Amino acid sequence: MKSTVETLSPTRVRLAIEVPFVELEPSLKKAYREIGSQVQVPGFRRGKVPTAVIDQRVGRGTVLNEAVQDAIPDNILAAVREHDLKTLGRPEVEITEFNDGDSLNFTAEVDVRPEITLPDASTIEVTVDELQIDESEIDEQVKNLRERFATLKTVERAAAEGDYVQIDLNATVDGEDVPGGQASNISHEVGSKQLLPGLDEAVVGLAAGESTTFTTQLVGGDLAGRDAEVAVTVRTVKEKELPELNDEFAQMASEFDTMEELRGDLRGRVTQGKQVEQIYAARDKALAQLVEAAEVPAPEGVVREEVASRKQAMVDQLERIGASMEEYLAAEEKTEEQIDAELTEAATEGVKVQLLLDTLADAEDVQVSDDEFGHEIVHRAQRAGMAPQQYYDQLMRSGAAAAVFGDVRRGKALAAVMERIKIKDSAGNEVTLDALRAANEAEHNHDH
Repeated sequence: MKSTVETLSPTRVRLAIEVPFVELEPSLKKAYREIGSQVQVPGFRRGKVPTAVIDQRVGRGTVLNEAVQDAIPDNILAAVREHDLKTLGRPEVEITEFNDGDSLNFTAEVDVRPEITLPDASTIEVTVDELQIDESEIDEQVKNLRERFATLKTVERAAAEGDYVQIDLNATVDGEDVPGGQASNISHEVGSKQLLPGLDEAVVGLAAGESTTFTTQLVGGDLAGRDAEVAVTVRTVKEKELPELNDEFAQMASEFDTMEELRGDLRGRVTQGKQVEQIYAARDKALAQLVEAAEVPAPEGVVREEVASRKQAMVDQLERIGASMEEYLAAEEKTEEQIDAELTEAATEGVKVQLLLDTLADAEDVQVSDDEFGHEIVHRAQRAGMAPQQYYDQLMRSGAAAAVFGDVRRGKALAAVMERIKIKDSAGNEVTLDALRAANEAEHNHDH
């Protein structure tokens, strides 16, 4: 194999590759084997069909084509190694010349990692918003905690908003029961709008044992879009009783003895959460500055692939909730071009950041230990709701383990940069990474 490389841009090269016909022999043999095992010819056992018969039956051209497709990736890999290229994404291949018995000539355009000159991280300064905590935020936390310890008490009165009712439902269309439209003894919070449109309004004012009917539009099933008559009967009405906010509540709801200590702990948690947000804001600003200072170019092919995968993820997400891209665009009042432009902008930034961090990781010679990689796998498996081993096997099968490894390595490079940059808040106070370390420490302990 002979190859030459031509630089098209700082992020893209074109390889011209020539493969002598004799070097295609292994691929050609493999192609005959594979096609031979798929064709059935009377008089020959499967897999024992002579090449001449395959040429006659399937055509020599088909076999050559299969051989070429098999040979191209290996030859690209060899050329990439020969020229010491750091490739990104998938190559675009064009066969320029190939005849039976002659050498195969083709080109492969592929994105490469650009040469990036790294700025000194210690010269980067970022300013973030000052930390402000309002007592109302602590009140909100206390309220949420109090809701968790609420109790339900049966009352002898009509249902009102905020009550919990046990109800029976029966939906009919034109006097006929709707399939799956019957339910008995379900618990419902009045006013939560969790079940059927119109139900909350119908239930208000009904006491235990009372019934009413209301009309609602069916959303699923064969009768979607039709109006159904729904009969609802209230079995019981329960009132939510919230515990009193005193030291007894603090002892019941937490490990603290007094409300003051509990509020102090909640304030600490809210503060730490906001400090971590501050650090994340600083991280984003620092990365933007570094990318700009290093003048990182974005490889078009990689950005295109990234946009395509982000768009596909959007479509999948919409499908899961039963919506389409058209409906989403209508709801957001955007055109597909606008969405594409937004995705391209985000993907371009994302790709630039990745390239910057990869270059940093190389410059710092960042290593990832088995333990660190394993920790990330456990973490991602938890998020995906899978067993770590099962998640890891799936990663290996799909060839995505290297990408996760790259993420961990970039994360370590980023952590090293964050240690060097200067972060201040708008009031001029220095912001440290202590809150983030504490949060990571807590998470690490939680995982083990």
